[in-house]
Amino acid sequence: MRGAGCTWNDIVDRDFDGRVERTAKRPIPSGQVTVKQALAFAAGLCLIGFLVLIQFNTTAILVGISSLALVATYPFFKRFTYWPQLMLGFTFKWGALVGWTAVTGSLTVPALVLYAACILWTIGYDTIYAHQDKEDDAMLGLKSTALRLGADTRPWLAAFYAGAVVLWAIAASLAGAHTTFYAVLAIIAVQLAWQTATLQIDDPANCLIRFRSNRYVGWLLFLGLWADMAIARL
Repeated sequence: MRGAGCTWNDIVDRDFDGRVERTAKRPIPSGQVTVKQALAFAAGLCLIGFLVLIQFNTTAILVGISSLALVATYPFFKRFTYWPQLMLGFTFKWGALVGWTAVTGSLTVPALVLYAACILWTIGYDTIYAHQDKEDDAMLGLKSTALRLGADTRPWLAAFYAGAVVLWAIAASLAGAHTTFYAVLAIIAVQLAWQTATLQIDDPANCLIRFRSNRYVGWLLFLGLWADMAIARL
């Protein structure tokens, strides 16, 4: 579904992408893929997602289906709000809710706290990403947190990331995590602090490196939880 959402976003933004140097070579604006082909690809991914979803319990199925409205509409928010990164967080981190309900059969507080943490994380790293295109976005009449926050990005980024770390810790505590996870979370906090301290918002290359470094945050979260559960079972 993440792939389907990205494909839909590229379909919706194809005219804008073709007018921005960094995105002009994407498959649709460059002519490598037609809109019909992209729609067929997205439909295929949705079908696979649906086949996976119906293996879960009823609550998880309903939670999964309810994400479709967000997936369909989030690409349009950059046209009228400076906070499309918030909508991106709502949309792309919905999997936290689906995963929790698939395992537990209900939607409870730890999952909601985890979801909120991941939304703050998304706002942070996608604000970094948006700084690469802020001049082009302004020229095209598009909006982003990069344009809204401008020179004040660093303190806002620190707040987003600090909030994410605190909420991850709360979610972990509510879910019964142990010392191992918190040790890994401390490493994550250092990584996020490095992003914030070294970010240069007017250097696209600098922004891209820090944006991409969030893959390590995701892997650390996963490995921290896995190690915590594995050690607890010994």
